Amino acid sequence: MDVKLLVLLCLLAVTTHVPSSTAKPISLVERCWCRSTLNTVPQRSIKELKFLHTPNCPFQVIAKLKNNREVCINPETKWLQRSLKKAINKVKKSRRQAGNNKLH
Repeated sequence: MDVKLLVLLCLLAVTTHVPSSTAKPISLVERCWCRSTLNTVPQRSIKELKFLHTPNCPFQVIAKLKNNREVCINPETKWLQRSLKKAINKVKKSRRQAGNNKLH
């Protein structure tokens, strides 16, 4: 689970530091996965989160629900932002502890 979290955080870090693209016509082949987003999704119904960022689309968060349905969540939803901050802090803390253990 820690490896998945680390991969997730790395993807998030890369996508948040990439400048957004200018508006361009998108062909049918290059359509964005999320055409609309939800602001309210019960967290307990989420089984998995995926993060996507492509050159022609904004940062996208896709939630796979326990009923196997996939929905797009607004990436600026407050609970999602809080969860990501907690996850980043957890990884930073574990890295610091691992670094301190190597020194001893």
